[in-house]
Amino acid sequence: MKSGFPLLCSMHVYDPHGCRYDGEPTASEQYSGGQGMAMVGVIGSGNAGANAAFFIAEKRISDVMLYDVKEGLSTGKALDLMEAAPVRSYRTSIGGTDSLDEVLECPLLVIAAGTVRTPDMKREDLFEKNVEIVTELADKLREGEKNRNVIVVTEPVDPMTAILTRRSGLPREHVMGVGGILDSTRLRYALARDLDVSVDDVSALVIGRHSDQMVGLPNYATVSGVPVLNLMKKDHFEGLMAEVRGAGDFIVGLAKRSSAYYAPSAAVAELADALVRDTRRLMSVSILLEGEYEVEGVAMSVPAVIGKGGVERVILPKLRDSELETIRASAQCIRDILEKG
Repeated sequence: MKSGFPLLCSMHVYDPHGCRYDGEPTASEQYSGGQGMAMVGVIGSGNAGANAAFFIAEKRISDVMLYDVKEGLSTGKALDLMEAAPVRSYRTSIGGTDSLDEVLECPLLVIAAGTVRTPDMKREDLFEKNVEIVTELADKLREGEKNRNVIVVTEPVDPMTAILTRRSGLPREHVMGVGGILDSTRLRYALARDLDVSVDDVSALVIGRHSDQMVGLPNYATVSGVPVLNLMKKDHFEGLMAEVRGAGDFIVGLAKRSSAYYAPSAAVAELADALVRDTRRLMSVSILLEGEYEVEGVAMSVPAVIGKGGVERVILPKLRDSELETIRASAQCIRDILEKG
């Protein structure tokens, strides 16, 4: 790593007072046999990538290495994040590098590179701007370890997940987009807000394409096991889904110069935690479909058990006819986008 700061040159773990921490190992040290290597490599050190690194550090999931094509950006962001450690009390190390090959050595990669939306853009408008970046990364990954896991953040996330999976040669179980996790998180927040309950007690599931075609499943939403439809009318739920579908556009419209990144970064950290700690959590992740809901060749979010091996298994909820129609129509829209590549 290119840095004049000893803290960034070492991948050891430090306590808030700047001393080497030799106590309980982080998840990445346990995973890597105690060698203290960076378990998570983040490609793209913009808002989404840097905040993902921050959330991963705060959850003590793993040491993190940032990379960006802009020379010095990743090291500068890493230094800034490490200088927050004494205040935030995280003991994971965040480093920066200008070498893509160096970050590609990490067994878990987060792809957060590329252009972000402006108020006049839809997610699919980013395809032609970002497809070259993802294609180049996929070609790099083709040459490397086939058991690594990859988290895709770059928009539009479903087409990018499909391209990365196909071109890299990685098994589909190892390439996951964060669209469904983000959509489900937004729905959980909206339900908790309107029901005036703790978000910790709300479980919700959104599947399908990360777009205005996403499918929220009211029959699988609960508050501490109580079905949401026992607590609100179906029309109310559908109104909240309309809010969730438009959340990204609404945030871009308000912020003007940047798209949402805190919630997407938090979704990355949740997925990274399940992968590194082998938690077997059930999450809605975008993967290349191979017959699920009679759809093949495109990536969309479906519920999956997530562990050290990536997608350990897919669990398909029973859908109504209208929901199936939306899923299949979404698949055709994604195919149309992919044909541009």
